[in-house]
Amino acid sequence: MVEYKSEKALSPEYLAGDANDNKDILKRYEINCDMGEAFGPWRMGPDEDLMPLIDSANVACGGHAGDPGTMEKTVKLAKKYGVKVGAHPGLPDKLGFGRRIWLIAPEDIYTMVLYQVGALKAFLDAEGMELSYIKPHGELYFYIERDDEIKKAVMKAAKVFGVPLVAAKSAPYLEIIKSENQQLIQEIYPDLNYNPKGDLCRIKAGPKTVRTPEMIYDCIMKAGMADQLVDIEGNTLNINYNGSPITFCLHSDMPTALENAKLARKAVDNLNDHYGFTKK
Repeated sequence: MVEYKSEKALSPEYLAGDANDNKDILKRYEINCDMGEAFGPWRMGPDEDLMPLIDSANVACGGHAGDPGTMEKTVKLAKKYGVKVGAHPGLPDKLGFGRRIWLIAPEDIYTMVLYQVGALKAFLDAEGMELSYIKPHGELYFYIERDDEIKKAVMKAAKVFGVPLVAAKSAPYLEIIKSENQQLIQEIYPDLNYNPKGDLCRIKAGPKTVRTPEMIYDCIMKAGMADQLVDIEGNTLNINYNGSPITFCLHSDMPTALENAKLARKAVDNLNDHYGFTKK
């Protein structure tokens, strides 16, 4: 078997902390994917082809993308393939796909998340499905990471729905989550890159931030087998999941989204086989 563990590795404070909520909530290693990001007749990702390959769908709620018809279609597609659904609220910026910096008051973030997640939950209720989690999209995610008041506003909304939040591995985020007795599922982004501090690089931060399908496979295998990843500068970072299952996020708007998902599925299935977890 390939040796994935690197003896010489950095341990950023940002990636410290446990991932016990992952162990409590996730039954196996998983793939989650941003879905339902079309708008009216404009298609975004190959959702119909991706859905059979994933475990959880992060469904856009009409903020950065999506609309009522797309939400209904995506929820029904997830139900068809036995895929869990989480809400994927974003800043109300369809022109910028929710990836531009906006300044919004915490109380407006709270009501915005309630509004978007509530809309998606209505479609889930109609299909007899559960809302599994809330995972903020794009700039809303980065806003949460840099502003504790925004973080608390989103946490307050998640508490209304009684579901965990999903975000990249983050010791500061985890500390605040624990203080409020909430849960955080911490994920890895194999189709993007990380800086040496252990923070996620933005999608538009340059060509080095996007990975090929083969790099995605290797990233997932290294994360699962060695509890490590490689950053944008080539450093190996310890990620401290310590045996807890990991959910790996993929973006459906990537040019190679389907190829990414196929190799990610292979890697995740390999990890579940190795650790004796059931496969999808």
